[in-house]
Amino acid sequence: MTAHMSDLDDFAFCEQIIKRYSKSFYYAFSKLPEEKARAVYALYAFCRTADDSVDENLGSAAQLTALDKLKDELDRFAQKQEIDHPLWRALRVVFNTYDMDLEPFYDQIKGQRMDISFSAPKTLEDVETYSYYVAGSVGRMLLPIIASNSKVDCTDSAVSLGVAMQLTNILRDVGEDYRGKGRVYLPLEELQRADYRIEQLANAEINDSFIEVWEGMAKRAEELYDEFLECVSNFDQDSRFPVLVSAQVYRGILGSVRQNNYDCFARKNYVTKREMVRILSESIV
Repeated sequence: MTAHMSDLDDFAFCEQIIKRYSKSFYYAFSKLPEEKARAVYALYAFCRTADDSVDENLGSAAQLTALDKLKDELDRFAQKQEIDHPLWRALRVVFNTYDMDLEPFYDQIKGQRMDISFSAPKTLEDVETYSYYVAGSVGRMLLPIIASNSKVDCTDSAVSLGVAMQLTNILRDVGEDYRGKGRVYLPLEELQRADYRIEQLANAEINDSFIEVWEGMAKRAEELYDEFLECVSNFDQDSRFPVLVSAQVYRGILGSVRQNNYDCFARKNYVTKREMVRILSESIV
């Protein structure tokens, strides 16, 4: 199905958003065939809009109002009465082209609501539930595009990847989340079990107890990356490379934190250019 000129303008609007906010995802997914890449840009633009409802509004009342507005627009889209806006017009083309499911879009909005009425997770399971709504849902959105010909149901695999990436974000941003938002996403029960106190977190203390909690969550993330890798051969051949690269680059962040002696307080941990080149060469499938 070829896109019309006006459609191309709508997708260009979405492409500008991913280009601006996530150069690494843009780099990976721009390697998809053009129609699929455009579809991914539209999904990213939706998720960014959900994110911005929280990030660009001060106070929970304004944030919830912005999310309610987005949910109303999604309800209209579900009834095929969407508002006249580049994002929704682009998404309509995506839904007409692929066998899309609306549920993960609603789940994404629910995840943003969970973030507004935040309470520190008690267990690792609580962290994973939250991670499903904010990130596993994105895996489910992508699936009809990147596994359109699969004979196997790859839903669990796509969700595993999203959750693994969110756990990685949490492990990378421990200091930033606490300093900037006063939030602790590490499971409270695990912190208690390791005898690591919130005051120590506030003081950016890196000791054996902290490493024990961090590694417990990192090992879970790595299990989930492995679950995704087991199923990646069932994804469309033209889509495996970008998804694999995204997964391996994100997984590499965990290695970066370890190399930096678990300093996820004062340092910004990322995958180096050299490491990126190695990942790219090993991801050719």
